[in-house]
Order: sequence, then C-alpha cells, then structure tokens
Amino acid sequence: MMAEATKVEIGLGIGQVVTARLDDDGLKKLRKALENGDRWHEVTTEDETLVINLSTVVFLRVADRSHSIGFAGS
Repeated sequence: MMAEATKVEIGLGIGQVVTARLDDDGLKKLRKALENGDRWHEVTTEDETLVINLSTVVFLRVADRSHSIGFAGS
C-alpha cells in the first residue's frame, strides 16, 4: 500500500494525458527526471507501473491536496 497519493496529469506531446496517483517520493523523482532531461522514466502508481518517454512530456499538472471531499461540521 502506498502512502498518501497526489493526483497528477502528465500531458504528452501526442495529445494524450496520463492521469496517475503518485506518493510524494514518486512525484519528487518524476520532477527531478524532468528537470534533468532524462529520456525514459519508470513511474509506480497505486495501480500500475508506467514507463514514460519524458522527451514527449509537455506539462505536469499536480492536484492541490488542500481540496477534500466530505462534510464540514456544523
């Protein structure tokens, strides 16, 4: 079981968006790989492992964790 995960969307230059939930470590590693200009990167999500050609990534959207679903107390 993964630690608390953050929803991310990885936009690819081919017009596809990959949505995944990553723990903090996975998100840090992905950002570092993008900054370094790495070509291929393996991402482990809650459900699967993705191998992404980072040279095709055009954006990385990270959801704000401050939004939550639920009911506030009265």
